[in-house]
Amino acid sequence: MTRETILLVDDEKEIVTLMEIYLKNEGYLVLKASDGIEALEQLQAYPVDLIVLDVMMPRMDGLEACIRIRQENHIPIIMVSAKAQDMDKISGLSIGADDYVEKPFNPLVLVAKVKSQLRRYKQFNTMSHNDDRIIIDDLVIYANNYKVTLDGVEVKLTPREFAILRMLAVNRGMVLSMEQIYREVWNEPFMESKNTVMVHIRKIREKIEPDSRNPKYIETVWGIGYKIEK
Repeated sequence: MTRETILLVDDEKEIVTLMEIYLKNEGYLVLKASDGIEALEQLQAYPVDLIVLDVMMPRMDGLEACIRIRQENHIPIIMVSAKAQDMDKISGLSIGADDYVEKPFNPLVLVAKVKSQLRRYKQFNTMSHNDDRIIIDDLVIYANNYKVTLDGVEVKLTPREFAILRMLAVNRGMVLSMEQIYREVWNEPFMESKNTVMVHIRKIREKIEPDSRNPKYIETVWGIGYKIEK
């Protein structure tokens, strides 16, 4: 069985060492980088299944690295930061991160998040390759193949963005609350996470809507949640 590889990106060696010990104990292979530039170099040289990416680093910080990684790669990214402000979380999630942990953190919590992200990503990528298509006008969602096209052109979504879009498409005509979406996609209790869902919906709209301010596909039902009606 192939062991999954985790890339740890942080300039604090003590934290990297701690994370490495816990992840290796779970059977993962571990690569390390001290800044965003080294992280990009590691991604070019080795196959990586998930990235744990610190925000504050020299040369290239985690936010810039996340943007560059997302241009070509859709593996899960867990952002790490000592900043607790909600806007920092939203910034990380809005540029393509899949999850977020604050320093100081319990290594067991990080391991649990790593397992959850890898399980979800693997599920999307190992399902049957027989197209299970959901067609909504010019938008086509290949529910079993982790693929979306708009007017025949593939749309690049993060795993979380795809999970949300697929959930709305599978439940067409139903209004899904932000709490329902969060519980299903993040697989954890809903705790003051409205902004997290809203940020992901906004990013999906930017990618699939001709006019994200007047959405054609994902409708907002004010005070309740979101739906795809067509």
